[in-house]
Amino acid sequence: MATWFLIIIYLSFISLGLPDSLLGSAWPVMRQDLGSSLGAAGILSMIAAGGTILSSLASGKVVGKLGTGKVTLISCIMTAGALLGYAMSPSFIWLAVMAVPLGLGAGSVDAALNNFVAQNYKAHHMNWLHCFWGVGATLGPILMSAFISKNNSWRGGYLAVSMIQFTLVVILFVTLPLWNKVAKAHEAQNTQADSQELANPEATEEKSSVFRIKGVKATLIAFLLYCASESMVGLWGASYLVGSRDVLAETAAGWVSLYYGGITMGRLITGFITLKVGNRTLIRWGQLIAISGGIFILLPLPAVFSLIGFILIGLGLAPIYPGLIHETPVRFGSNHSAALIGYQMAVAYTGSTFLPPIFGAIAGKTSIGIFPFVVLAFLLLMLLSVEKVNLAIRQREKGR
Repeated sequence: MATWFLIIIYLSFISLGLPDSLLGSAWPVMRQDLGSSLGAAGILSMIAAGGTILSSLASGKVVGKLGTGKVTLISCIMTAGALLGYAMSPSFIWLAVMAVPLGLGAGSVDAALNNFVAQNYKAHHMNWLHCFWGVGATLGPILMSAFISKNNSWRGGYLAVSMIQFTLVVILFVTLPLWNKVAKAHEAQNTQADSQELANPEATEEKSSVFRIKGVKATLIAFLLYCASESMVGLWGASYLVGSRDVLAETAAGWVSLYYGGITMGRLITGFITLKVGNRTLIRWGQLIAISGGIFILLPLPAVFSLIGFILIGLGLAPIYPGLIHETPVRFGSNHSAALIGYQMAVAYTGSTFLPPIFGAIAGKTSIGIFPFVVLAFLLLMLLSVEKVNLAIRQREKGR
């Protein structure tokens, strides 16, 4: 039962990734059809991101009241309905309205599923979970491209993804009773973690005091910097290659796609490695590999070394995000896990939403050549934040 249930969770994360990449691939056609400006897509992205941040912050309380299964079902209904609204949108204002439930649904299901897997499954499943998000994010533009090239219809692409989401709604509704059964089946496996929490007075405090636990603030900073780094490279990497390294635009786009491929394949491979190596070791090595990639981009080497740098950053980032999430119940207590993972999702989305545009504004006033310096600075600060968490955990363990 647990294995088949995992397939449902993986499908849920594929569906979570599908809408994330649709807007960018469809906007060149959408804006002409709706008479919108090029920059209007940023407004839609910001509205959706705002909803995602809010629902992530509230996810701990919502999951506590409704349970992961119901939250996932309701969130999927919201995103499916919003995507259907996109397909039927007569104007940009309608798109802006539909971006609200799209963002709210995405944040809730992201935090809820991450918490469920962190508490009930081992580390390799968490890595594969985020690998499947990459599958969805990759399939989205492919589906949209197929509809645009065949019928010049972006609406058909959104409609198709909406129907996929509604199909998942039916599956989630039928399997709703399984969520509690699977959680109970894993209770015996969590007994040891629970006993470790009892030995840690901080972990048994009320949820409202979660920020008082040593290491929590540092881990939130790490999530902020991780998503800022990941989004920075994806959003501005091609511009840096074209503007500072004289790489052709089509070549630069291909190199950035290999960066995303490094993240997706890295998580697939890391899932197997976690069977033998612990999360802490993988997170540390991932950060060091990403930093080495940043150094490759920074140094005045032939342009091909920038390609190596982008791939190394992608491979290095791969285990960090899922690893940090999976460690949350162990490090800070399962009773804090739902709320804290919601906070982690919120600061992660904040980092990916606001820091790259801020960099873009600064680079526009100065030079895109500052890109590798900023990326490397983010990666180094993230390493310091994660090691600060590790230090707090070691001090806590010694004090027992």
